[in-house]
Amino acid sequence: MLMLLVPLREYFIRLAEPRSIMDIVLVFLLVYGVLKLLRGTRAAPMAAAIGAFALLYWLAVNGGLVTLEFVLRGALLYIGVAIIVLFQAEIRQALIGFGNRFRVLFTRRHRGQFGQSIYDQIVLAATTLASTKTGALIVIERSVGLSGIVEAGVRLDAALSYDLIVAIFNPAAPLHDGAIIVRGDRIASASCFLALSLNPLLSKDLGTRHRAALGITEDSDAVAIVVSEETGLISFVRAGRIKRALDATRLRAEIFQAIEGRDLGSARAISSRAAESERDVEEIASAQW
Repeated sequence: MLMLLVPLREYFIRLAEPRSIMDIVLVFLLVYGVLKLLRGTRAAPMAAAIGAFALLYWLAVNGGLVTLEFVLRGALLYIGVAIIVLFQAEIRQALIGFGNRFRVLFTRRHRGQFGQSIYDQIVLAATTLASTKTGALIVIERSVGLSGIVEAGVRLDAALSYDLIVAIFNPAAPLHDGAIIVRGDRIASASCFLALSLNPLLSKDLGTRHRAALGITEDSDAVAIVVSEETGLISFVRAGRIKRALDATRLRAEIFQAIEGRDLGSARAISSRAAESERDVEEIASAQW
């Protein structure tokens, strides 16, 4: 009995070392980050299937199932490529998030770079377009550059203003079809066509503009504002998540929080009734209605 306690005592002594504690904390953070990334996405059932596959292989090895082990061992050669292909959107988002957090440690973030008047111009334009049920898609570039999309559209590099946004999305205007890309306080490009989200779990009620907004926010850290030409509802899309039926106050708060990284003071003064309404209309892009 004493012989069994000695190795156990040495194990706990080593476990209390700073290096071991750091090792455990890093593993915990890694697993937590992966689980948080997979939660509520289409990758969750895929990850469960891969886990079941690994369990089946373990049973084949330990149970002496030679034929099954041979088949699964051959499949393991391609499992790495399969993970990259199946989880490419989630991996991209994870790397973007990690890169942004890592960069903050070495660079100073400048808040208020747009100025609150820029938010007002976007919000006013969105509400005006919504009142006339004019479709619009406004993409705001953040840390990840969208140069490829900007170059593919019609280059403007014009000062952002309410009049220009409304004029671009006028159905009679030649640039109304597609999205505009906002870079800083300027409209970099218009008539930009975006890749649509391939998430099979999206609601059937979401049109092309909404799917394009979801697609660009899945592939980058950009945010998007969508005005539906069918219902006139304003939606805000960020990281593959969409919030619908926003009014001017809540849309401005969402834009401010996404760009500046903190809540707008006036947004905290919204009544509890508005907060409950927001929870009712909030939709996770990977979940069905």
